Amino acid sequence: MAAGSGIAEVQKILGRPGRRAEEDGELQTAQVSDLCRNRLLNYADTFFELAKSYDGEFKPGETDGAEADRQRVLSEKILWENRQLMKGHLCEMANIMRSVACEVMCYRPMEARKRRMLAQALREEGILTKSPCYVPGDDGREAIMLALWVQKGADVPAKEAVAVLSALFHKKLRLSVESPALIGREPQCFVLEEEPRYFVLTGFSRVAKESETVSGDNYAVTEEEKGRITVMLSDGTGSGEQAGRDSGQVLDLMEKLLEAGYETGTAVNMVNTALLAKGEEHKHPTLDVCDVNLYEGSCRIWKVGGAATFLKREGKVEELAAGILPLGIFRRIDLEPLERRLEDGDFLVMVSDGVVDAFGAEGYESGMLQAVAGLQGQNPGELAEKLLRMAICKNGGRIRDDMTVGVIGIWKETLDFF
Repeated sequence: MAAGSGIAEVQKILGRPGRRAEEDGELQTAQVSDLCRNRLLNYADTFFELAKSYDGEFKPGETDGAEADRQRVLSEKILWENRQLMKGHLCEMANIMRSVACEVMCYRPMEARKRRMLAQALREEGILTKSPCYVPGDDGREAIMLALWVQKGADVPAKEAVAVLSALFHKKLRLSVESPALIGREPQCFVLEEEPRYFVLTGFSRVAKESETVSGDNYAVTEEEKGRITVMLSDGTGSGEQAGRDSGQVLDLMEKLLEAGYETGTAVNMVNTALLAKGEEHKHPTLDVCDVNLYEGSCRIWKVGGAATFLKREGKVEELAAGILPLGIFRRIDLEPLERRLEDGDFLVMVSDGVVDAFGAEGYESGMLQAVAGLQGQNPGELAEKLLRMAICKNGGRIRDDMTVGVIGIWKETLDFF
């Protein structure tokens, strides 16, 4: 449910549990309204029907003359491939609509005693509450969802309510990413999650090719619900302003797709097919995606044509690489993420091709591994700057290509603050 919705919407979704459910705290369920569900299913059926219209194998038509035949077959092949891309997108959209229409939200009403204690504690801070409940997650953790508002006076920072609930439930809580930062006069929905076991800091350092003023590399860091941090790095084909626009567009589209709820692998393939449909054969940006789970202390890395990523644990370094070509070459990419468990004090180092080439394209492994292993310090930004300087020095002070270094540091949270 979207944060910031009014009390009427909260009641509509949660309903008003009966006396027995309130007392026993039994697990309840809620779905979208019948009208909304039927509309979504009808839209999904329409998209599936449209997708069927693009069915069929490629069958070139008859033409006169060898040269005309080659040109016609090529044009028909491109048209057929674009139709297949459109079919895939329509089916993906239809599946998402069906999934949303059939989604069931489970919740458990808060125990009457805790509900009274919570209401009293918040009232002392000038905050009113209604409909508090537990929302179980797929990972076994429960979030707390409730409506909050102030009856009079100025808006109150939501962190004050978070502190009250953390003390009441004896665990460190935090606001969900989509929850409002302030509690106002109108009731709004707030979701409080358990603080993740780990936290990360990121740092980047980059430099453009010596003959250019704009780098062709771009990076992005996004924070999602459920304690996930996603770090992305894209290297545009060539260097300069156009390469920078290409890699920037890749990251913009990835961010929008991930924000919309697409799985990372699906989002990568959507971006790939979008580039393929453009038909710009000389533009094939790379894409590195590192998805860190802050609750589990693990990461999943998707690599599409990018340089190796390095996992530094104390004095040891592991190279993480995958032999997949850049975006926009094949109609579909068979992605298998690289998965690793992370420990307190680990560092993940992401680099663009320019850094690898500076250490010698053929025998970079030894030089890069030694350089990463020798990095000293705890500040990711400083570590990224140090590695970039080493790469430039290794290349005789020359910057023959765009260079970007990203460092992700992960540490365990200290949760015993009570």
